[in-house]
Amino acid sequence: MIENLDYATMQHLWWLICSVVGSLFLFLTFVQGGQTLLWQVAKTETEKDLVINSLGRKWELTFTTLVLFGGALFASFPKFYSTSFGGAYWVWILILFSFIIQAVSYEFRTKPFNIYGRRVYELFLFINGSAGILLIGAAVGTFFTGSNFELSNYNFVTWTHPLRGLEAALSFSLSSVFNIALGLFLVFNARTLGAMYLINNIDLVEVPAMEERLRKACWTNFTLSLPFCLYVVVSLLVMKGFGIVDDQGTIDYVKFKYFTNLLANPWLLGFLLGGLGLVIIGALRTAKTKSTAGIWFGGLGTVLVGLTVLLLPAYNNTAFYPSKFDLQSSLTIYNASSSPYTLKVMTYVALGIPFVLAYIVYVWWLMDRKKMKIEDTGDSAAY
Repeated sequence: MIENLDYATMQHLWWLICSVVGSLFLFLTFVQGGQTLLWQVAKTETEKDLVINSLGRKWELTFTTLVLFGGALFASFPKFYSTSFGGAYWVWILILFSFIIQAVSYEFRTKPFNIYGRRVYELFLFINGSAGILLIGAAVGTFFTGSNFELSNYNFVTWTHPLRGLEAALSFSLSSVFNIALGLFLVFNARTLGAMYLINNIDLVEVPAMEERLRKACWTNFTLSLPFCLYVVVSLLVMKGFGIVDDQGTIDYVKFKYFTNLLANPWLLGFLLGGLGLVIIGALRTAKTKSTAGIWFGGLGTVLVGLTVLLLPAYNNTAFYPSKFDLQSSLTIYNASSSPYTLKVMTYVALGIPFVLAYIVYVWWLMDRKKMKIEDTGDSAAY
């Protein structure tokens, strides 16, 4: 069956696989969201220990999924990887640095002779969950608004802005407003998911006051995410995009490109509407009832919205990494992918993905069979 796949089909398939991994990462940012809620919902050291040890069971999954996302892009779309990471390196360095200090914080927060004190590491966790996710959102926003680069005939990348990728969030332009809005939506959505997850994972019978604060935080952050979500969706419906306009692969501005992409792929519109609906259901069940299952609705909804955001700028002859400086340097899934042989070999390897996912689900189930209790925060493996 794989032998019969043509080159274009494999290019579409591998962008889909990368998008699925990226969407799962967005779901797993409930860890980052929960970290930013620490000082808001936990008022005692015991409550802080409950929150951090609950999130500590999953923080490696978020980091590993981010690395897997980058690795999959490197293997399947190396020109994008080299262009973005080689040109916009300041934004990626800061993102990776935020995840490094997250790992350090979980490792050393409660270790003996901690010279910095717990609060410093808790601040590091807040930075990872706020600035780190904001920058990721801004970077994804450039899939729609474009970046400042030029590729030579030998694919040597020249970045034409001194901020090296940080201009996506720091420049004074309409495109940076869109990027920041997407980043802020991801931040508040992660905080919403974080509250949902903690309610599901912690035995709140022991800390009823924290349960009330968590349910309030879920609704507050969901409400705060709505204006940014609305701005992003409306912008996508009306903004011009970067499309392939002829058989030679010429890139040009196309009015209502992303709205056209939704109409050309109605299943993406279904993902978007269904995903937003599930996030709303998750928030309502968590904030307005005593349910602990909101994370599964909100999590699946986030995955569907993430799939829409990542697939929309790539399918239907669209440049997924457009250049504002030189339109013809823009990257598409056709000119940025690996060779047919590489994609074919990778597709065979990808047949093992369902088994890996099944293992992850099994391990998740083992870790969460019992809710986190106060007594679980005092063992030698505590964070």
